[in-house]
Amino acid sequence: MTEVLYGEDNTVDRLLHAFSNTKSTWNVCANSTGPSVSMGVEPIKRGMIDLKERGIRIRYATEITKENISYCKELMKIAEVRHLDGIKGGMAVSEKEYVAAAVMQEAKPVPHLIYSNVKEIVEHQQYMFETLWTKSIPVEQKIREIEEGVNLGITEIIQDSHRTKEVFIDTIRSATDEILLILPTANALLREERIGIIELLIEAAEKRNTQVRLLTPVNDLTEKTLQKLEQKTEENKGNIEVRRIELESEIKSTIVVVDRKASLITELRDDSKDNIVDAIGLANYSTSKPTVLSYVSIFEKFWNQVELYEQLKNHDKLQKEFINIASHEMKTPTQAIIGYSELFQRHPEKGKQMIEAISRNAIRLQRLTNDILDVTRIESRTLNLDKEQFNLNDLITSIVEDYRSQIEKENGNVKLLYNKAKSNNLLTVEADRGRIAQAISNLLSNAIKFSPRENGIVSITAKQEKNDDYDNNNKTNNQKIIVSVKDNGEGIHPEIFPRLFTKFATKSSKGTGLGLFITKSIIEAHGGTISAENILDRERGATFTFTLPLSKKQQQHQEQQQQKQHSNIKKISNYQK
Repeated sequence: MTEVLYGEDNTVDRLLHAFSNTKSTWNVCANSTGPSVSMGVEPIKRGMIDLKERGIRIRYATEITKENISYCKELMKIAEVRHLDGIKGGMAVSEKEYVAAAVMQEAKPVPHLIYSNVKEIVEHQQYMFETLWTKSIPVEQKIREIEEGVNLGITEIIQDSHRTKEVFIDTIRSATDEILLILPTANALLREERIGIIELLIEAAEKRNTQVRLLTPVNDLTEKTLQKLEQKTEENKGNIEVRRIELESEIKSTIVVVDRKASLITELRDDSKDNIVDAIGLANYSTSKPTVLSYVSIFEKFWNQVELYEQLKNHDKLQKEFINIASHEMKTPTQAIIGYSELFQRHPEKGKQMIEAISRNAIRLQRLTNDILDVTRIESRTLNLDKEQFNLNDLITSIVEDYRSQIEKENGNVKLLYNKAKSNNLLTVEADRGRIAQAISNLLSNAIKFSPRENGIVSITAKQEKNDDYDNNNKTNNQKIIVSVKDNGEGIHPEIFPRLFTKFATKSSKGTGLGLFITKSIIEAHGGTISAENILDRERGATFTFTLPLSKKQQQHQEQQQQKQHSNIKKISNYQK
């Protein structure tokens, strides 16, 4: 049935009726007026709160503005809220019903409403919502930008190489706090020296106490220049720091960021030229905060990469292989970020697609960097845990749902199963929720990656270790929770098995082989254990199992129950005697 309802009473009644029929999810996509309708019309607000209290997952995509921030903050208490520019009208869809309104007024019921429970229409609108949801950004980010009054600044494409040279010099001269500089080739360093950039860096460090960090490839000709800079580093209390890098020829941009307020990206056109004007092509100058901070992020990733390289360069062959893998893994998203940033300036009409690509690659780069930093923390024994009491069942359920959504979004055919423990058997742990989520995600991600593309099955189970023997004299039973992740892939390769949980152990063409090493370290830091085995029967595949101690509070509760049960049995026995 599909119909159009008129009149505020009718539209509110139909919306509340749809609320009552909702079983699992209520998804809303509405313009900037939508939050005021949801939170400013009392019957609708009560209905939304009731959805939350019934355990319904509410997702709400809307356009956040200065005018509706208060409504959005209130909405965030009961729903997952995201920001999306330019939404028109409003719609909501559950498992079986769809409603839509073309006209909305602030904090008032809609005057007319389209309603449908036709399967094809509902499925189409579910698809439309998921598409828009994936394009939206976290609401916290947008609210912060509005409240902090983020200045988008200016962005300019410079085509005249002579002007680029002048802007480069002026940008370095303007620095007061910090200069970040990446050079693509050793020849670029020589060209910068000829136009006085090296002297300007020294001057900034000496006279203005500016912190200068330089990343550059080296050769025999540039070594003297770098030694000169490093000598000045000692004289200026470390204000100038140089790190030598090995960048492949595909990276053809000089990147300079000053005071985290301005950036200049200059493409390399002909590295054989001695004159900078002849060597460079287009340049991108920007004072836009998001753009500038993107290049700061790129610089920091390279800086950390070089630091890690220095720490590992004298280690064994596996560690050298890891640097190559990490460099390759970092180069791909970094190049994508640089490329899409430059394309965005040339084709602003395609801004949304460009920003999505930049965000996707930045997340990939951040994930790799976090893995590298985690390894550093683990090896230096500075991996801190922020422990709290929580139900492991709930955490696993949330992670599994996220992976199911991801699999569905990517049109994957892997089935993800979770044999959830019974509700009356709490799996309470005292642990770092984020780190345990990281460990479980690593195991699930590996299981999904190595499962067959067709008919792949990944299952996860969580249960408490059985302990039927209660010792009245020993009340510390040290109960454990056992979590297993099983897949039906090819199993663990015999060559990898002996060093499975060590660094850089991987047979995959992608990835660094750090995930299982980090996972093992996290579990052991919590007092647990982890193991793996191949499935040798008809099913094939592999199973990874880890344990965590049951929280002391939960153990005490169970011990009290066991003691009470033991006491009752003893009373019955004495009574029978």
